[in-house]
Amino acid sequence: MEERNRSKREVQEVVNDPESLVNVAELGAFIKRKREGERLSLRAVAKQTQVSASTLSRIENSTGTPDAETLARLAKWLNLPLDRIIGLQASIENSFAQLVPGYTPDVVEAHLRADVNLTPENAAALSELFRLAYKQYSVKK
Repeated sequence: MEERNRSKREVQEVVNDPESLVNVAELGAFIKRKREGERLSLRAVAKQTQVSASTLSRIENSTGTPDAETLARLAKWLNLPLDRIIGLQASIENSFAQLVPGYTPDVVEAHLRADVNLTPENAAALSELFRLAYKQYSVKK
């Protein structure tokens, strides 16, 4: 029993490690928002990502740290470059836009895809509208 409790403590220490390259709590929140937004079960996401439902649950609940292969599979499913997921090490108080400098329409699209109040189709439509408006109204330097 002591071995099991020590193992849980070690996992929690890794998850809360400020030196960690990935903020597991924030990654888990992104996964959960997308999963719930698309009305998918953990098993359905597991099938799509080839990451076990138990691993997904641990990431969503910040009780486990994903390995490199799992991060790559989740990056693909989230439709985010792996370097953006690695960039989630900043505190949860920081917005995704602050974490991910880059082309504004891409950042807006990521926010729209993560919004649990939008269907994937509605998020895509809003993203396209934003891209068109951005192209028309952005100041050329």
